Amino acid sequence: MSGESSWLWAAVAVAAVIVGGFALIAWRKGRPFAKGDVFRASRFSAGNHLFPTQVLITPTSVVQYTPRWIGKQEESIHMAHVSSVKIDTKLLLSNVLIETSGGASPIRCHGHHKGDAVKMKTLIERYQSEYYRPEGKR
Repeated sequence: MSGESSWLWAAVAVAAVIVGGFALIAWRKGRPFAKGDVFRASRFSAGNHLFPTQVLITPTSVVQYTPRWIGKQEESIHMAHVSSVKIDTKLLLSNVLIETSGGASPIRCHGHHKGDAVKMKTLIERYQSEYYRPEGKR
């Protein structure tokens, strides 16, 4: 092996390690961020290619989680403040708009599979019904 050839192999090896490191970071940040009903946007939708947005729906709140290269962005709405859920169905994917009763900016979730969008709306409606049900009937 000549000196030039060994230098080329070393450069390829370093590039492979760097690309592998970035792929590992993207994979780790794309995993569900919590246990429970977490809905992840499709990587094929705009803005979700590398780090797909996730939505966690619990009996008490709705949390939108967006991972980033450094850190994350989380927005949550208490179930009592959710006023409506709208689903805008496109050809392949759906957009979900979760509006609040307080007038704050809504949670906009784009790029979810149609079944996930319907399940998100159904869960929110079920949890709201349970939240507002009188104590004696729970």
